Amino acid sequence: MTGLDPDDPRPPYIQVANVLRAAILTRKLEPGEKLPSQADLAERYGVARMTIQQSLRLLREEKLIVSRQGSGVFVRERTARPVGLRPHIEAAFEKPDVQIDFSGYTAETLHTAIQEPLDKIRNGLLTPETIHVRLLLSDMSVPMAIPSRAGDDPGDDPRVRARMERTATRYAGGIAESVSELAQLQLVQRAGVEVKVHSSAPLFKLYLINGSDLFFGFYPVREHEVTLDGDQVAIFDPMGKDTELFHHTSGEPDSIGTLYLSEAAKWFDSIWTTIARPWQP
Repeated sequence: MTGLDPDDPRPPYIQVANVLRAAILTRKLEPGEKLPSQADLAERYGVARMTIQQSLRLLREEKLIVSRQGSGVFVRERTARPVGLRPHIEAAFEKPDVQIDFSGYTAETLHTAIQEPLDKIRNGLLTPETIHVRLLLSDMSVPMAIPSRAGDDPGDDPRVRARMERTATRYAGGIAESVSELAQLQLVQRAGVEVKVHSSAPLFKLYLINGSDLFFGFYPVREHEVTLDGDQVAIFDPMGKDTELFHHTSGEPDSIGTLYLSEAAKWFDSIWTTIARPWQP
């Protein structure tokens, strides 16, 4: 991020918003990344904190950032399609009973999408009665096709799987902790997260939302380098952030959307009740 142009006639809060917006849209600030504090931004750009607050308000109205109570301001996760996962997740929490099923690797995108409605529940702006989330993840304690080591010596590498496991613990574990907290605070009547794992490497991810919406997308596998134990290692990695999600909605009994939802739910339940087992991070 660069400083302000002293010759720019626009108000400072517009200039700061423009700099931050450009950093977000060019991914210098990645989706889900935390912005510096208001005090740090004010010092960086030589403006008052009130100016920073005005800039952040503009970006919030543009749906580029989201504030999380007690945590700070984050770049908002954005899906490939204009009407993507996030608004449907948020709409689900307006219902009395919230049911979300996820299958994939780490639930990172769900973790980001779910934070705003959870904050609204804490602030009394949303009042669902029950929340039930099921997360179906890959078991990173066993070898699998991806993630794996690439390069001249491709194959399974426990360090690569451990890297994915840490990510899953951060995001899936964060969802479980945040949702359970709502029940402990008696902000909802019942709330819980169940997490199970299986030994397959999923090539797609899916979200089932309140039995009425399905989001489905394929994981593109990319080769790139990461640092593992101080070494640069080439890995094959399923890139969830690059997944374009396809949306299906239930409608008439014989509609394509209804059939997709029904079969996806059957598939999820079949894995959940057979080869999946409780997660032990």
